[in-house]
Amino acid sequence: MTQKLSPLYSQLPAIDRLLHEPRIALFVEQYGQTLVTATLRKMQEQARTNIRQHQTLPDWCDNWAAALGQQLEQRQILSLKPVFNLSGTVLHTNFGRALMAESAIEAVTQVMRSPVTLEYSLDGAGRGHRDRALANLLCELTGAEDACVVNNNAAAVLLLLATVASGKQVVVSRGELVEIGGAFRVPDVMVQAGCRLIEVGTTNRTHLKDYQQAINEETALLMKVHTSNYRIEGFTAEVSGRELAKLGVKSQIPTAIDLGSGSMIDMVQYGLPAEPMPQDYLNQGIDLVTFSGDKLLGGPQAGIILGKKQWIEAIQCHPLKRALRADKMTLAALEATLRLYQCPEQLCYQLPTLRLLTRSQQEMYDLAQQLLPQIQAYYGDQFIVRDEPCYSQIGSGSLPVDLLPGWALTFTAIDGQGRTLEQLAQHWRRLAKPVIGRISEGRLWLDLRCLEDGNALLQALLL
Repeated sequence: MTQKLSPLYSQLPAIDRLLHEPRIALFVEQYGQTLVTATLRKMQEQARTNIRQHQTLPDWCDNWAAALGQQLEQRQILSLKPVFNLSGTVLHTNFGRALMAESAIEAVTQVMRSPVTLEYSLDGAGRGHRDRALANLLCELTGAEDACVVNNNAAAVLLLLATVASGKQVVVSRGELVEIGGAFRVPDVMVQAGCRLIEVGTTNRTHLKDYQQAINEETALLMKVHTSNYRIEGFTAEVSGRELAKLGVKSQIPTAIDLGSGSMIDMVQYGLPAEPMPQDYLNQGIDLVTFSGDKLLGGPQAGIILGKKQWIEAIQCHPLKRALRADKMTLAALEATLRLYQCPEQLCYQLPTLRLLTRSQQEMYDLAQQLLPQIQAYYGDQFIVRDEPCYSQIGSGSLPVDLLPGWALTFTAIDGQGRTLEQLAQHWRRLAKPVIGRISEGRLWLDLRCLEDGNALLQALLL
């Protein structure tokens, strides 16, 4: 067999010879010799494998330069690809959650291109603190005594617990021991912080006396966790922030709440479901509040800790802070986002998250009417394409049970096969800019809530 295949192996050109071909030499100028040589070697190995398995040369061996160009182009494609998020979830964890405001994008670009005063004090010409500017801004917006910023909210909770309660007990309602995305659980975070969890109450009902009875000389923190990713209804009871704060003062034990989503504005004024605000809990007397930057706040991934100055100072000094600190791009984007909150009248227009969440159903309906004729004409042979009312989710990991009325385009396979819908969805995922919908009720839905450029979608779909 080896002898029979030898003529095929001998037809594979040497790397040196290929590198001297004029068309391939152009690729060397464009990509560099190291990458081109490595790619050619990989192609040679692919050809040898094809010979061994199929006793023939690959088709592309007739034109090595063209095949090389395709492979080089493919290797340059970034793994983080922009997509059309038509899934119906605005703050989609898998798609990076909040879109940045233009001012945040400009701020990040600026700090990427130039040295900046990340930890430099212009007043004293010495080292400054990277959180200081944002802490002042957060205090202005929320009334907090002080603030700390880290790389995400799980890190904020971890750092808070490690500072306040390491080696001691943390009392939490059993009904608030949530699991967040990727199977990360609040109790697990507590364990990693060196705390001992004390569960009180039941799944559906927890009373102030449950916290009171759990307090002993080992108790270091009384904590609440806002259950933003699920809801218990019916025969329920929970301890309010004000009640917990009073118990903390009486017992001389600090109190904390993890808000998760952390809206800094009253969502009800925009016709959205009510969501607790960190400033409300601070006003109720809670010592420390944590929340995310990339959910309802509408900024970059970050964890924010607000609260009493003495505790924030201790948190800033903890060794874990350096491991969990936010980088200059995160801080720049977060500051630009927070500055939008200084002008609340413009927030609905300038903050993409709020703009998408507050879109009217009529606006999405009008967009559907613009798109429908061309899409029907293109896909009408295989699919029944309609426009239909739908409901969108605010978030996948935050407020997933709160639904917003919207409008969608739906695709029903004429042959009635679910496989046909799967093939269409798969085809769209392979586009230069993938189109992500959802399959439900025997239809493929393109929820239009997060679509602001209808022409761009038409260009992607009508290929």
